[in-house]
Amino acid sequence: MKSKTVAVVDYGSGNLRSVSQAVMHAAIGSGIDVIVTSDAQAVFDADRVVLPGQGHMADCMNELASSGLKEAVLHAAAHKPLFGVCVGMQMLLERSEEGPTDGLALMPGEVVRFRLGDRLQEDGSRFKVPQMGWNQVFHRLDGRPEHPMWSDIAEGAYYYFVHSYYARPADPAHVVGETDFGGRFASAIARDNIFATQFHPEKSADQGLALYRNFLSWKP
Repeated sequence: MKSKTVAVVDYGSGNLRSVSQAVMHAAIGSGIDVIVTSDAQAVFDADRVVLPGQGHMADCMNELASSGLKEAVLHAAAHKPLFGVCVGMQMLLERSEEGPTDGLALMPGEVVRFRLGDRLQEDGSRFKVPQMGWNQVFHRLDGRPEHPMWSDIAEGAYYYFVHSYYARPADPAHVVGETDFGGRFASAIARDNIFATQFHPEKSADQGLALYRNFLSWKP
């Protein structure tokens, strides 16, 4: 029997080493093969796909297009579980203020910059942008059922963030995780077979590995 494969997309942008190592660690004992690939056919053939991203949104979109991997990612978004990470999440929306640049338009909405001005944190200090460090993620929103990707993950668990921009989906139903940084923002979004996080699961200790482990068994 052919083994199941998870492809971590290598389009020249993203924290590939830490993402792939975390997914590989989560896959131990599952019989699932994890590959890091810049080959479009391998992404087409994979059973699940992880789309990482870091840095400037426009650079990520340009690299994805020039690498020849854009169509493979769009195919994955239509046919199999897809996990977007950090800028890989932002790329799923229609547009970003960073650039500005167009995204993949897989979910309606935009990516905007934190505008915190002179607002102060509870300890009296100013908010620093980018948000860098640990923060809580809340996934029980408006009485809606919890997304299955949060299975066995505590409400309010801490995850690691590094970002100056955040996703603002047009449809509130696509928001499945929120974080407070000068106000609530969408830190996890989902639609059908797509799930994505602004934070870095691969930098988030056991709860990050738990999220990748859930992705490996998720049946949307």
